[in-house]
Amino acid sequence: MAVIAGLFLVGLAYLQYHQVANINWDKLQTVSEGTIATLSTAIVQIPGFGDSSHAATVTASSSLAMTSFGIPLTGSMSAGFTIGFMKG
Repeated sequence: MAVIAGLFLVGLAYLQYHQVANINWDKLQTVSEGTIATLSTAIVQIPGFGDSSHAATVTASSSLAMTSFGIPLTGSMSAGFTIGFMKG
């Protein structure tokens, strides 16, 4: 879901760069923050997630999963940069 949203935002930035569209980034940020707040409230209200200690565990584990996602991505990107730099 995050990849699709990221590609959508990249597409919007591309259209703005080529002056096809004019994007109000402040308004887009305000709307997205409201949507994320609404979704996070809805997730806590799902049966089984009502216990606050369990909800904190779910939040912590999802946060940990997102932080460890960047490690392989950064490692492969740096390896590619190093090989490309050495090849010239």
